[in-house]
Order: sequence, then structure tokens, then C-alpha cells
Amino acid sequence: MPVILRIRGYRFWFYEADLIEPPHVHVGKAGSEAKFWIDPVLLARSRGFRDHELNEIEAIIESNRRQIMDAWRKEQSKRGNS
Repeated sequence: MPVILRIRGYRFWFYEADLIEPPHVHVGKAGSEAKFWIDPVLLARSRGFRDHELNEIEAIIESNRRQIMDAWRKEQSKRGNS
């Protein structure tokens, strides 16, 4: 479960088993967790986050989309899933 980004207390990561799905990222903070698709950025599911936090997370993902996608591709290539 590589953490690829930490911003404003949010932690962004991938689950190894999820690398066969379309690109997405998991986000956690203070016991809350969400999953966002990357292209386009879209909330897949959320547990515990409020709407304003989800909006903030979405903006962070948009601003860091290239870095997240680069990390996704790197993890896939390590596992031969590319």
C-alpha cells in the first residue's frame, strides 16, 4: 500500500490488488476514507468525509493528477500489470 502523497493531513495511496482496476486513488484522514477515479476525477465512494472535505480532496487530486498517474503507472509496471 504505497502512500504517494500527503497534503493538508490527507494521505493518498493505492492498494496493490486494485491495480487491475481503472486508475484511482484512496484517500484517508482521521478515520475517514474515500476512493476517487482519476480520469476523470470522480468520487467512487466515501465513508466519513463531509462534502467540503470531498471538494477539497477532489481539488488536490486535480492539481496533482500527473503525479498520481505517474505513481499508478510505476506501481503497475513493478507488478507487470501495465
